Amino acid sequence: MALSASRAMSKGVVVSVPVLVLSALVATVFLFFLLSSLSSCSCPTPSEISASNVRSVGVGIGVPESSSGNVPLATRKESSSSNIPLSTRKEDVEWVKNQIQANGLHMHDNVLRKGINPRTRAQQLEDLRQFKGISHYEGPDSDNHTALPCPGELLVEEHHSNYGEPWAGGRDVFEFLAEASQLRSDSQVLEIGCGTLRVGLHFIRYLNPEHFHCLERDELSLMAVFRYELPAQGLLYKRPSIVKGDDMDFSRFDSGIMYDLIYASAVFLHMPDKLVWTGLERLASKLKPYDGRIFVSHNIKFCSRLGGEECTKRLASLGLEYLGKHTHDSLLFNHYEIWFEFRRSKA
Repeated sequence: MALSASRAMSKGVVVSVPVLVLSALVATVFLFFLLSSLSSCSCPTPSEISASNVRSVGVGIGVPESSSGNVPLATRKESSSSNIPLSTRKEDVEWVKNQIQANGLHMHDNVLRKGINPRTRAQQLEDLRQFKGISHYEGPDSDNHTALPCPGELLVEEHHSNYGEPWAGGRDVFEFLAEASQLRSDSQVLEIGCGTLRVGLHFIRYLNPEHFHCLERDELSLMAVFRYELPAQGLLYKRPSIVKGDDMDFSRFDSGIMYDLIYASAVFLHMPDKLVWTGLERLASKLKPYDGRIFVSHNIKFCSRLGGEECTKRLASLGLEYLGKHTHDSLLFNHYEIWFEFRRSKA
């Protein structure tokens, strides 16, 4: 007996066939459930992982997620704005009207009442000057706490009264031009005479950084742009190219840029016809062929004064073609604007 047990131990443990079959069956069942759970996993594919590491900022700028901590907050907030419609929709207007009605709101005269100070801009400016701005600091420390000191005239937004119809009309112009030119976030846009950015702010906000350009001659307007509008709107990071220049001189802009949209809002009205044609000649080669557009508002007397046939010939000599006239209604006040559309008809 002892010898038999010893021999059995030396040869190892003897396992019967039924036990082997049962073990194999258990292993097979376990492997089946394991593979099923892996196949139903919603783990991203390699391509999805690559895509998820890039976040859209500013509308269409790819920035690695690992560097998002260095991206301005305003930029990161726009990561999902690629689906935002360009124009105000009918349902948007209806929603606002419903909110006003639901809250029982009515217009009232703007009179002095507790907690609200309806001073005019002139009165606000007088107070700013009389009380040395709104500084709480005295003596030598009074000027050491403001990153971008701003003149009182800009703080009370006097420059909002310098251009066109009500300041809100800038949104109307943007909506029309953006839709008419099929604007994209990566489009290149040039405004001739952007003033204090009544229109330009909306383009800058929508476009990728460095994709908005403007030639402006008025120095006070440029001061309002750089010392108030861009900082106040949180758009400094967009780095628009806005330069001071006269006589349609575009030499300070990057010569390699081809524009999707060039527009002049009530600017050519105040310029000699000869200078307008000079500008068109300089800009024609910078407009993308066929798809690029030039829009001019109010009238095109620089062209019509030549006569229809002569104007067409002169445009053709520049490689430009007149496409037609458009009208666009305002969203907020009883007003419309007329726009004339041109394109570059050959490469």
